Amino acid sequence: MQKTWQLFKDFGLEAIPILKVRESLLQDSQLTQNYLVLVISSCLIATLGLLINSTAVIIGAMIIAPLMLPLRGFSFATLEGDWKLLRQSFISVAVGTILAIACSGLVGLIIGLPEFGSEVLSRTQPTLIDLLIAIAAGGVSGYAKIRPSIGDAIPGTAIAVALMPPLCVVGLSLSQGDWLLARGALLLYLTNLIGINLACLVVYVLSGYALSSELTRSLSWGVSATLIIMLTVPLGISFWRVLSDARAKESLRQILSHSSVIQRPDVEILKSNVDWRTEPPSLKLVVRADKKITSEEVGMVEQILTKKLHRSYQVVFYVTPSQTVWSSQAK
Repeated sequence: MQKTWQLFKDFGLEAIPILKVRESLLQDSQLTQNYLVLVISSCLIATLGLLINSTAVIIGAMIIAPLMLPLRGFSFATLEGDWKLLRQSFISVAVGTILAIACSGLVGLIIGLPEFGSEVLSRTQPTLIDLLIAIAAGGVSGYAKIRPSIGDAIPGTAIAVALMPPLCVVGLSLSQGDWLLARGALLLYLTNLIGINLACLVVYVLSGYALSSELTRSLSWGVSATLIIMLTVPLGISFWRVLSDARAKESLRQILSHSSVIQRPDVEILKSNVDWRTEPPSLKLVVRADKKITSEEVGMVEQILTKKLHRSYQVVFYVTPSQTVWSSQAK
């Protein structure tokens, strides 16, 4: 126990001196030609990866991670009351954000893909888990900045928190006029942004970069806490919906396979989705079945599901007929 406490007590030892950290962050936060090239390159790679639904290509864009550089400077500046660094890092983050949305939107307009794949859709419904990931990754990023010996952790951190892909999803969604997807992706980006900022603040404080007098003059803690609370509401609702979706889908599988009333083991669920914009929520299922599904069976499924989950759902089946064909030589 004493050894563990000593580790926390010595957290800030061997960290880079404060003036050297400021100088390094000031350099990272400059709006230079190199920064703009990295933003555009990362944006184009991520956007094309999203369009072809390629995880490997998107990861390549994450590793570049230009937005992470001025963001760490922004956290340090708010903590220290450094207006020069604050202004410089804020401008860099803002320009990078707008530029990424504009570039991805332009690519979306030129290519004009009619519908998006799973890589795009997965970044439009952030939850509290995404906030926790951003906080953890932001803490590692800030810690790596003050301890260059673990700088190799930055690429993995950039992949985990992923600032660029959500921005590209915003641009792609706006190019197709889908405001709902754009809003969800923007919420994920803001979640990552605020989570990283809060985590970096904590790391800088624990490392001894903020004196009590400076901390009391700074509004960074109050602003960060307010933003986190504001994010908790929509992220909590989204997280609750994800859990409700999973419960509804699992209950439906059990009803179709094991219910003594329905007894339809021939029904295979291929895809499912819950539309929360309707009342009651609409549970849409793409299934494959040997026999026809009747409206009476759908009604019984809805009744059993309501009793099981204590909430009404409108169940809709999209059925693909299934036929078993054997060769003439089969016995």
